[in-house]
Formats: sequence, C-alpha cells, structure tokens
Amino acid sequence: METRSIPLFPLKTVLFPGGPLPLRIFEPRYLDMVAYCVKNDSAFGVCLINDGKEAGELALPHSVGTIARIIDWDKLPDGMLGIVALGGDRFRIDSTEIGDNQLIHGKVTLLPEPDSESLPADLEILPRVLEQIISEAGPLYEALQPNYSDTNWIGYRLAEILPLDLPVRQHLLEQDDSLARLREIHSSIEVFMDKNA
Repeated sequence: METRSIPLFPLKTVLFPGGPLPLRIFEPRYLDMVAYCVKNDSAFGVCLINDGKEAGELALPHSVGTIARIIDWDKLPDGMLGIVALGGDRFRIDSTEIGDNQLIHGKVTLLPEPDSESLPADLEILPRVLEQIISEAGPLYEALQPNYSDTNWIGYRLAEILPLDLPVRQHLLEQDDSLARLREIHSSIEVFMDKNA
C-alpha cells in the first residue's frame, strides 16, 4: 500500500472521497499550508477531531482521514481566505510530528477503496433519494460528476449530506464494505423517518 507524508488539518467535519469541502482559513499555520499546497499542487489530509478544538491548541485527530486537494480559492469579504477542497483517497495515520509553526505532519498509508457492488433490491431507492437531494444541494455539487451506479459514490455522498452525527460519519468513512455502508445509511434514514412520521 502507498505511503506518503502530508500536512494534516483536524476539523469538526468528516471529508469523504469525491466530496467537496468549503473552508475558511485564518490561522497562520493553515494559511502557510494552503499557500504551499497551491504553489506546489500538493494535497493535505482532513481528519475529524478526536479531542480538542479547530482553532488554537493542537487537536488530536482520528486515525482515518481523507486526502484533500484544493480546487478553488478566493479572498473572502471579511479578509479570510476561502478554499474549496475535493476529497481523494482515504488514509490511516501511521505517525505524526509537529512543525515549528504548530502544523501537524503525518506519515499516512492510503487505504484501498472497497469494490463497488450491485445494489440489492432493498437498497435501490438510495440512488433516487440521493439524486433528488443533489438536485437541490446548490453550487458545491453542480461540478461533481455523478455516478449513481457506484455503491461507494452513493454511500459517500449520502453520508456527507444527510444529517448524521459526526461519530456516525467517521464510522461510515472507516467502513470497508460499500454495501454494509449503504445498509447502515438506509437504517439511519428509516429511523429518521420514523421519528418524524
């Protein structure tokens, strides 16, 4: 499996492969990271925070995250830097070290994607649900290339769009079986619908 060294960005969000992530950047360490990534066309890693906060002192990240590549950036009216990143491969952190500017660098191993499988009859509604949601999701999703026949793509998009708790999203990111991921999402939708019936 491929390994690489990347800067890590612990956040209160879970980035999924193929998914868009808008961010407002203001801390010097992350401004430095973005400047380096833009200049060198390189990527960084997004990890859900396991302990700590997004700003200030270093946060402890979960061990599984997603490679992020910057696809757009702009200076915002409030003076902050706005970027949009796109999720790439999942990875597992092998080790970390802290740079002089308090930026975490991780040695990571890229995780293989589970195979896409044929949708069983009880899950065939999920691509239709997703298509309806994305049609109303706004400009972030307009540029995505939809793949409603890929069980990984369907699962990742539903996991990032549906109102799921962060620990559930992290679990779905770490799930190595695309159909098991979809079955868990389907169960969450059923629970949500029962509560709101």
